[in-house]
Amino acid sequence: IIFDTSINSSKMAPFRTLFTLLVSLTAVSGFAPASRSAVAQSSALNIVNPEVYEQAQKDWEEDFGPLVKYGWGPTPLAEKWNGRHAMFGWFFICATAYCKGHGLIPNAETLLDLKQWGTLATISGKETISSERAIILIANAHAFGVSLMATICPPAFGDTLLLDPNHPEYERMLARNKEGFGYLPALNFGMTEEAEILNGRLAMVGLIALVMASAIFDKGMLDIVNDWVGGAYY
Repeated sequence: IIFDTSINSSKMAPFRTLFTLLVSLTAVSGFAPASRSAVAQSSALNIVNPEVYEQAQKDWEEDFGPLVKYGWGPTPLAEKWNGRHAMFGWFFICATAYCKGHGLIPNAETLLDLKQWGTLATISGKETISSERAIILIANAHAFGVSLMATICPPAFGDTLLLDPNHPEYERMLARNKEGFGYLPALNFGMTEEAEILNGRLAMVGLIALVMASAIFDKGMLDIVNDWVGGAYY
């Protein structure tokens, strides 16, 4: 196949975005049930085969009993925290793209000095990374530290990454953690668990689509995001 390289890349951005989303949906469809009519739909879990989910929880409890009491495993708590990290990741990506587009990253194209920074600044051999990449890398490290502290030492008004066996409502939280949200949680808008789960799932799928688009089109993630929003960042 021969592509006309004279076509403006900005004009092709919508087609690339559509192509990436189609590929992502195709990948997700691989986990969809082959037929809904052949199975019962009476489960409160809103999934095709609730026995599969329930059996997975039982197997996990038998194999990793010490972790179950803290809420680890195939649980809504784990999905909730994964979704939170994905949503925060999107916020950080968009903030970074904004900083890049508005010149808030100093000396963005300047390569780091190998003598000054040593091998920490190298990609391969003696080739060093740019100041922009170094700043983004350090910012990500700080964001990871804040995220880690939020999960281990949450504020009084937040929930924890792990269940506390000494908490007065531990039994209720443990029982709630065994009830999955299913394929499509109820559309309860506002500050609800269902809304958070849906937003988290969209964020996680979006990150997968972003990584795939970056690999397919051989472009940086910030450039891909900028294309998706029609060049609004830079």
